[in-house]
Amino acid sequence: MLSYGFRPFFFVGACYAALGIALWLPLFEGEIAVPSEFAPRDWHIHEMLFGYIAAVITGFLLTAIPNWTGRLPLQGLPLLGLLIVWLAGRAVVCWSAYTGWIFAAIIDCAFLVLVVAAAAREIVAGRNWRNLRVLVPLGVLALANIAFHLEAHFYGFAVFATRAGIVAILILIMLIGGRIIPSFTHNWLVRENPGRLPISFGQFDAMAIALGAIGLLAWIIIPDHRITGAVLALAAVLQLVRLGRWAGERTLGNRLVLVMHVAYAFVPLGLALASLAAFELVPQSAGIHAWMAGAAGTMTLAVMTRASLGHTGQALAAGAGTQIIYAAVVFAALARIAAALFPTWMLGLIHAAALGWIIAFGGFAALYGPSLFRARRSG
Repeated sequence: MLSYGFRPFFFVGACYAALGIALWLPLFEGEIAVPSEFAPRDWHIHEMLFGYIAAVITGFLLTAIPNWTGRLPLQGLPLLGLLIVWLAGRAVVCWSAYTGWIFAAIIDCAFLVLVVAAAAREIVAGRNWRNLRVLVPLGVLALANIAFHLEAHFYGFAVFATRAGIVAILILIMLIGGRIIPSFTHNWLVRENPGRLPISFGQFDAMAIALGAIGLLAWIIIPDHRITGAVLALAAVLQLVRLGRWAGERTLGNRLVLVMHVAYAFVPLGLALASLAAFELVPQSAGIHAWMAGAAGTMTLAVMTRASLGHTGQALAAGAGTQIIYAAVVFAALARIAAALFPTWMLGLIHAAALGWIIAFGGFAALYGPSLFRARRSG
């Protein structure tokens, strides 16, 4: 379990994603209470952003960086220490009404600060300069967590820090997803389905990411402004065109690759919904859940399954169980977006979304957990 970062962090991230939503429903309906200094809504948001997603990002980076740098992975006691800090963060945030908000903030925020430091050390030591840019959104995510605790304590609700955390995750998806999706697609198409191939990263991709970042920065500060809406609308078009350049429609025969294209499709969808929200045509939560339940939820599950198969020596193929959890997370995202758009049916749709989410991430833990605890298969 301590040989590679993906092993412990994918497992605990998936378990916590399922548990967090299972607790959120009765918390949302007032049936239970969490002894946290956070308001119930903020606890839910924080633990999805800085609990589950942060764990999966950590597992991915600690596994990918050795491939980028050629250095040995973080393993053994240092990896165990990082895991313990993450677990301690979940505990103190949940019981911060007893521990005090400052103590909870210090323990919880230490995790992402340590992740940034570890990633920076490995990238610099490996002289892998082009991947230093990954540290920017990762650093913003760490700062957003610090700001979340401060804003929630002094103002009651963490509004700006929430949006900053969401933007950091979206930028990571644009950067890393924009690298791995066309790469995996290209490799599979060359081998299995010759024809049109994904277009390599170029000026158009850089422009699409830059405009998306500008629009999202405006969204953090003035989400309801019409200028923000206009920039987000243009960014949505560019991201949709970018996705179309990756030949995703030609990957129907490989669900491991196809699901990444589906996940990325929620990025322009969220941008479009956030643009409509700026013009007061739809609720803000529609775009937020397109990004978080859709883009982040589906992309994390896609990366977790593929990396777990590859790094444990299994065939890169999505079996029946894997395809079921893919369908479940996409269903959960669509149901949660629909709940925001159709308030009359909101409660039923939220329950449906929660069920799909729990099946998806609980299913990952059940299907992939045993292989994460075993040594890599030879051959």
